[in-house]
Amino acid sequence: MLTELRITNFAVIERLSLSVDSGFTVLTGETGTGKSLLIDAVALLVGGRVSSDQIRFGEDEAQLEASFQIPVNHPLLQRLRTQGILGPNDSELIIRRIIARSGRNRVYLNGVLSPVHMLEEFGGTLIDIHGQHDQQSLLSSSAQLEVLDAFGRLQDLRGQYQAAHQEWSRSRQQRAELAAANDQRRQQQDLLNFQRQELDEAACRIGEEEALQVERQRLASSRRLMELVSEALEQLQGDGQGIVSSLVLTERALGELFHLDPEMKATADLTSEARVLLKEVTDSLRQYTDRLDADPTRLTAIEDRLALIQKMKKKYGGTLEAVLATHSRVKEELELLGRSENELDHYDRLIHEQQQIVAELARRLSTKRAEAAKRLTKLVGKELDVLKMGPVQFVVQVLPVESEGDYGLDGVDRTEFLLSTNSGEPLKPMARVASGGELSRVMLALKSVLAEVDHVPVLIFDEIDTGVGGAVAATIGKRLRALGQYHQVLCITHLPQVASQAEHHFCVEKSDVKGRTVAKVRALGGPSRESEIARMLGGERVTQKTRATAAELIAGAQE
Repeated sequence: MLTELRITNFAVIERLSLSVDSGFTVLTGETGTGKSLLIDAVALLVGGRVSSDQIRFGEDEAQLEASFQIPVNHPLLQRLRTQGILGPNDSELIIRRIIARSGRNRVYLNGVLSPVHMLEEFGGTLIDIHGQHDQQSLLSSSAQLEVLDAFGRLQDLRGQYQAAHQEWSRSRQQRAELAAANDQRRQQQDLLNFQRQELDEAACRIGEEEALQVERQRLASSRRLMELVSEALEQLQGDGQGIVSSLVLTERALGELFHLDPEMKATADLTSEARVLLKEVTDSLRQYTDRLDADPTRLTAIEDRLALIQKMKKKYGGTLEAVLATHSRVKEELELLGRSENELDHYDRLIHEQQQIVAELARRLSTKRAEAAKRLTKLVGKELDVLKMGPVQFVVQVLPVESEGDYGLDGVDRTEFLLSTNSGEPLKPMARVASGGELSRVMLALKSVLAEVDHVPVLIFDEIDTGVGGAVAATIGKRLRALGQYHQVLCITHLPQVASQAEHHFCVEKSDVKGRTVAKVRALGGPSRESEIARMLGGERVTQKTRATAAELIAGAQE
């Protein structure tokens, strides 16, 4: 709720500070004293359009400041905490707006310089101003739909619909992304198939290149290698004169020596081992000779294979590891293309099922809204009859959205609050047909019906008593007082029947100070309040009779 309002150098208000309580508060005073300036100031604090003409003559800037205590269950509270404007345990919001002749207007939220559009975004969730101003939250179609759903207790059903709609939208988005990726893969499919075939045929392996280079070196040097092997074998076994033949004779001599002198056993054993090792060397050289192949076709095949490997490396990344990585990626892309087709089929089935759920929930929501619209129309009509609005007709209309089958986040419906203020006139959107006073009384009727479900904490009514009096005025006052149980209600009034119903009463007065007009606000209670209501009853001349009537009105309201 609004707890305090401070105004400096705003029109005829030089300096003003007003503490406001919960419940129903009225502002009274002579015509032209500046009562509406207070409403103007509040309107600017919740996003109204400023003008340098609103600055007090002779001053460079005007300052407006209001303190709000945000209700615990109000959706704005968490938003302000998330944005860092309020601390995790804070609920007081202080809005300060400075209007400068230079045009450098500023907005501060809890001391933080903020853009004015933030006021415009959440101002309507804090205050509804009904009168000559344009801060009325119930004039937009989206707000009217919110109100209808709240009135019909449809939040749970609407939440189910929105959850199903979000799942449906998410699936459609995922399918679109998958289809786009698939299209891109299809555009590359021929290239991928060519690359896969080329890499499959190349069949490159890690280590293959090094092995081929070694084999190529061996084949290119096969003649010299054969010469070296032959020379080594000649030295080892040539015509019985080789090292192995000589070592056999040496082994025999050392064997006989060992029999004669056991100390020579180790030497004899070494000789035997040497002969065995040299025999193995000989066998290895012979086997190597068998492997030596001077076949030029094999050398050509190796050269061709190495050339192919170089081509693959140059084409696919520069290294054999990069070639193999490309091969894996290409196979994976082609496999993904195949799997994606199956996934698209899966998404098509899922999206169809989800759309059926969305359609059913939308149908149920539309049916419930139509039922709630009839009830709301009937109840508001009764309230308008009580307020003696004459031939006024009010209808809540639920219509399909522009495009049939277009499921929006709120369903397939749009809502219009329609009004006709004169007999024979067609119903039109409420914002376009009602005068300030009429619209205020229609809003009072609406707010009275919606009292328990409307979450706007502060309601301000201006011009609500235009053209009414007597019993109707008393009824308006009672409705405003009853509304004060659910909202903080502020009302500018000229009618004593309305003022007497208030729980709090302020009087706006003008006076001359040093040749300048100054508006001030005075809290009334007891005798001073009786005097003000007596003035409203009898004009300038307050008699004992009018004072007694005023006291009776106040006492009757308290009862």
